[in-house]
Amino acid sequence: MSLARRLTAAAAGLAAIGALAAAAPAHSGHGGYGGGHGGNGHGGGGHDSRTVDLQLLALNDFHGNLEPPAGSSGRVTELQADGTTKTIDAGGVEYLASSLRTARKGHDRSITVAAGDIVGASPLISGLFHDEPTVEAMNKLGLDVTSVGNHEFDEGKTELLRLQNGGCHPTDGCYEKGRKFKGADYPILSANVVNEKTGKPLLAPYSIQNVNGVRVGFIGVTLKGTPNIVSADGVKGLKFLDEAETINKYTKELKRKGVNAVVALIHEGGFPASPAYNYNCDAGGAGSGLSGPIVDIAKKTSADVDALVTGHTHNAYVCTIPDPAGNPRLVTSASSFGRLFTELDMKYDRRTQDIVRTSVKGSNHVVDRVQPKAADLTKLVDHWRTLAAPVANRTVGYISADIKANDADGNESPLGDVIADAQLAYGKTLDPKTSIALMNPGGIRTDLVYAPSGAEGPGVVTYGEGFAVQPFSNTVNLADLTGAQVITALQQQVSGANQAAPKILQVSSGLTYTLDLTKTGADRVVANTVKLGGVPIDPAGVYRVAMNSFLAGGGDGFAALGSGVNPLVGGDDLAALNAYLTANSSAASPLVPPAADRITVVK
Repeated sequence: MSLARRLTAAAAGLAAIGALAAAAPAHSGHGGYGGGHGGNGHGGGGHDSRTVDLQLLALNDFHGNLEPPAGSSGRVTELQADGTTKTIDAGGVEYLASSLRTARKGHDRSITVAAGDIVGASPLISGLFHDEPTVEAMNKLGLDVTSVGNHEFDEGKTELLRLQNGGCHPTDGCYEKGRKFKGADYPILSANVVNEKTGKPLLAPYSIQNVNGVRVGFIGVTLKGTPNIVSADGVKGLKFLDEAETINKYTKELKRKGVNAVVALIHEGGFPASPAYNYNCDAGGAGSGLSGPIVDIAKKTSADVDALVTGHTHNAYVCTIPDPAGNPRLVTSASSFGRLFTELDMKYDRRTQDIVRTSVKGSNHVVDRVQPKAADLTKLVDHWRTLAAPVANRTVGYISADIKANDADGNESPLGDVIADAQLAYGKTLDPKTSIALMNPGGIRTDLVYAPSGAEGPGVVTYGEGFAVQPFSNTVNLADLTGAQVITALQQQVSGANQAAPKILQVSSGLTYTLDLTKTGADRVVANTVKLGGVPIDPAGVYRVAMNSFLAGGGDGFAALGSGVNPLVGGDDLAALNAYLTANSSAASPLVPPAADRITVVK
C-alpha cells in the first residue's frame, strides 16, 4: 500500500479530529544564494576587538525523529574516565530544541546548520504526512541552513522542492482544512545536484549567513553516489557531481563575493575507531581515528574551507584531517536521529573577514532526556501525534522481547531475519516457487521494542512501530536469479562499492552461508558454503527470489539483484511485515526473536 493509500485508508479517522493550533513563529529569512540571518542576540566578542566569537551548532541525519527514538536507536555510548563505557538515552525534538537553545545562550553570533537527511526514512508521525511535521519542527528550533542528503530524494525532486517552497501535497492535499504547508524557512542546499540537461543546481548551491556583521558562506552537497542508494525515480533527470570539486568551485565564487569564511555541509561521512561519541579521534595523530569516504573528500577540499560538517554514516566524531595545504581542519558528525549535536566555537577576524582556523574547536553533546522539554515543540509533536493516531495505534502483532535491527558487527540481525521471512512468506502467496528472500540492512530503521511506546501494553506491536522499522513504501518484488547470480549478490555485500563499508543482506530461513572476515573482497563470502535447505546452491539452477523494489533495481551496489528476469511487482513491504506478524503471533503466543544464526561469521 502506497503512502497515499495509507492516508486514504485513515481518512475517516482523520476527518473526525479537530484542527489543533500549531502555527510556527516567524523565523529569520534565508533566501537562495545570498541568504540572510538576523542574529540570535546572545552575548560574546567586544566591539573594539579585532576578532569576535562565532558559534556553529550542527546536526545531521535527523530522519524525522520527532518523538524520542526507541531501543538502541535512542541511545548513545559515552566513554568514561576509567576507560569503560555507558549508554545514555537521547533524542527527541523537544529535547533537541531545549539543548540548542541552551547552547546558544551567551552567544551573540550563533548559526545552526545541518548536513542532510533531515527528512526521509522517518517514523510514522512525520512520514505519514510526507515530513511536513519535521520541516515545521526545524523551523521552530531555528535551523538556519542545511545541505541536501540522499533521503531528501526518496519521493523525488518535485517533492523536495515542495518541502523547500511549501504547498499542499499533490496527491494527499492539505492535512487540515484551512491550513497550508508553508515550507522550510531555511535553505536546503544542493550544490552538486544538477539538472542533467541544463547543468544548473536543483536548489541553491550555497547560502551566505550574515549574523551581526559576520558573513559566513555555507556550501551544501550530498554524496556523489546518491543514485546508487535511492530509487531511480527519485533521482530521474538529475546528475550528482564530485563533492570536493563542487565545494572548491563555489568556494572560489564566494571569495569573489568577498566571503572568506566558508564551511562545507557534506552529506557523506566516515567511520570512527570507537562508537563512543566523546572518543578522542586524534589520539594517535591527526586523522588516525577516522576512515571512510569523507577522509579523501576532506583532503581534496580547498584549504579556504574552514570546517567540514558531515553526515550519512550515522556516526559521531570530531576529527582533524589535514587540508590540501597540510594544515589541520576539523571534520565533524553528530550521529543521527537528534541524539547529539555538535558545537563548533571559533574566532572571526573582522579585518580579514575570515575564520581564524587555529581557533576552531569542536565537541559533540548529548541531547539527554532529563532536561526540560521545549513547550512549543511538545505542542507541535502532540498535534501531529493526534492526527496520526487512528493509523498509528492499530495492533499488528506481539513480540516476547526486543527484536534488534542491528547486529553489533553489522552482520545478521534478528529483525532482519523476521523481515526476510515476512517477504518470503508474502512472495509465496504471489508465486509458490519463491524460495529465497533478501533484505537490505539500510531499509531496517529501528528495533521492534517490547516496552510500550504509548497506551498499548508491553509486547504489542503497533502499525506506527512497524512503520518506524520500514518507512520507505517499497514493494516486494519477485525475480528469477541463477544460483551464480545469488552467490554474486552475496559477494557484492563485501566487494566493489561495498568493500570499504559492507552491506550485509538479511536472508530468509533456509538460506545459509559462511562470511569469512579473515579474507578480503568477494572471497569473504565462501561460495561453496552457500546453501538452501542444507543443499548447496546450484550455480546453473534458477531460484525465485523476493526482495524489495530498491534491491530489485540494483540498489546499494547489488547489480546482480537488478539483473533478474521474469519480474513480478508485488504489494507494500510494510503490509507484508504486518501480515507476517499478525499470522505468526498473538497475545498468548508472541513472536520470539530469531537466533540470527543463518550467517556463520569467521573472524
